[in-house]
Amino acid sequence: MEAVFSGLVGIFFSAAIYLMLSRHSVRLLLGIALLGNAVNLLLFTAGRLTREVPPIIGAGEDVLAATTANPLPQALILTAIVISFCFFCFLAVLVWRAFQALKTDDTNEMRAAEPAREPLPPLGY
Repeated sequence: MEAVFSGLVGIFFSAAIYLMLSRHSVRLLLGIALLGNAVNLLLFTAGRLTREVPPIIGAGEDVLAATTANPLPQALILTAIVISFCFFCFLAVLVWRAFQALKTDDTNEMRAAEPAREPLPPLGY
């Protein structure tokens, strides 16, 4: 089962990188969201995928059984989901405001700081 999830993590990472290399802001935003999901799935897979024994320390025991899943990656994933959702919302607002102000989604056309038709500064004195 871990091999299937490892392959899925690889597909998620490659799709996220492909989307983030696009010059359109919405694709970049979707790539970042997909990258966060890929990292969460990677953490989940690293914590072992077992359902047989819950991660509960029984009475008279000091440590978890060797066959249980590690609960720490699961707790980290819950925190990462909240953080990545907040980050995604923040970036979505930035992309929306940039689209409203510049009337384009193409990052090559978003040249407010460097207008395309401005003359070059003097190169020598």
